[in-house]
Amino acid sequence: MTPIMIIAFITGAIFLFLSIGTSFKPLHFIGQGLVKVVIGALFLFFVNVFGVPFDIHIPINIITAAVSGILGLPGIGALIAIKFFIM
Repeated sequence: MTPIMIIAFITGAIFLFLSIGTSFKPLHFIGQGLVKVVIGALFLFFVNVFGVPFDIHIPINIITAAVSGILGLPGIGALIAIKFFIM
């Protein structure tokens, strides 16, 4: 193998990896968002299970799951506070 062929092969491989990597970045962002929403739904499930003695029930839907997934524990606290202010 000549050095020109090796350089061409390495350059082509780098270009291929860079082009494949850029096309998967939006999918990676969407995947992270979906994982956060699922984790938020799990948080809400546990709040509903352990909140029964305190009369805490927050419905699990896409909006509340997204709020609790993206904001974490402060988001769950905000949802509980909003529930108590409305009720």
